[in-house]
Amino acid sequence: MTETPGRRTDNGKNRPDSLGIRHELARKAIHLSSITIPLIYCHITRDLALMLLVPLFMGFLLVDLLKNISEPVSTWYRRNFGAMLREHELSGKKRHLNGATFITLSALLLVLFFPKILAITAFSMVAVSDTVAALAGKTFGKHRFGHKSLEGSASFFISALLIVSIIPGLNLPIGIVMAITATLTEAFDFRIGEFRIDDNLSIPLMSAGTGLICYSIFLPEQIASLSLCR
Repeated sequence: MTETPGRRTDNGKNRPDSLGIRHELARKAIHLSSITIPLIYCHITRDLALMLLVPLFMGFLLVDLLKNISEPVSTWYRRNFGAMLREHELSGKKRHLNGATFITLSALLLVLFFPKILAITAFSMVAVSDTVAALAGKTFGKHRFGHKSLEGSASFFISALLIVSIIPGLNLPIGIVMAITATLTEAFDFRIGEFRIDDNLSIPLMSAGTGLICYSIFLPEQIASLSLCR
């Protein structure tokens, strides 16, 4: 998520959010650590990846559910992680899932439904480019649209281009289309009614889906090779 400097605005309604740069750095350091998922997936089988991701996702989901219904769990959660949470995550008005749950869910869905190379590419962009965009937008963002900034979105796109250029076995033009899709997805909110789709989920699924469509149309004979990380 791209932020603008000073007080943040969150949840698509331009309301101020008080998360400071120090806690944003801590939050994004944790987010960036998720890059270990595609790095590991490159060297293990799909079945082993699922064996690791399913319990990881279920653990995060369980904590999320318990913090919404159990006061002791909610108190523990806020005491340990409250400084790094966004305002909508602290609000008790609506039950929600946190970013860690969404990002492990996205990893699980990518492994389940997409060839390995596309899954690795899409997840790498949400892990790295989303982090770069948030920090750049919060530090340097001056030209706003909604609660995002042009500087943050530009940083996302540049870092995404670097990622697709180094992924082994990925067709570069298709990789560029995936980077554009991911940048646009990060820049705008996607909603189903009142529910805002978390960008940890929308960015990788939209970019991987776009990549798979492009391969199916233009290079269908290469889809089988996308299951190999060379």
